[in-house]
Amino acid sequence: MPFYKLSYFNGRALGEVSRQLFHLSGTPFEDERVTAKEWDDLKGTTPFGQLPVLYVDGKPLPQSFAIARYLAKEFGYAGKTAFEEAWADALADQFKDYLNEMKPFMMLVYGFGDGDKDQMKKDIALPAINKLFTILEKAAKDNGSNGHFVGDSLTWVDLLISDHIGILEAIVSNPIDSFPLVQEIRRKTSTHPKVKKWIDKRPATTF
Repeated sequence: MPFYKLSYFNGRALGEVSRQLFHLSGTPFEDERVTAKEWDDLKGTTPFGQLPVLYVDGKPLPQSFAIARYLAKEFGYAGKTAFEEAWADALADQFKDYLNEMKPFMMLVYGFGDGDKDQMKKDIALPAINKLFTILEKAAKDNGSNGHFVGDSLTWVDLLISDHIGILEAIVSNPIDSFPLVQEIRRKTSTHPKVKKWIDKRPATTF
């Protein structure tokens, strides 16, 4: 088995899905949590000057979604067919578009931007949330309303959306009340015994 090290800041955000894949699969890894001071020295050693980076026997792999897809394929959570894998990728890419739309609001919430929070919530966050979760609700319905976004088993995109909902709930009231199928996927994913075990013990972080 390779030696894995996941290098990311002390937060969930872009590193959490990969951490969950390690715990879900029971695969040992080093969970390196980089401080702001350490990052100044480390930045120049990373492939793209950003985190997360996954090291596989010392070889670096950058970009959060590339890492998650790689681990999902290695551990059996990418989808059971090539078409399912492609649909998981499509939903993840749509989520990435949503993150770009949400970035000004999220930066403000976490103290890295300026502006009127209530106005940005109204103008940016709520429209972006409604757009994404309308798409996800339809995807869940088209997939048979079976508690997964893709196929008939847990995939990394279930983990991705479920964890993000937890982040959203801390900054926006009742973000998925109008999306019952998404709610069920979130419930089913977060109560999976191995996922829940990690959620219950993971470090509390600000993002």
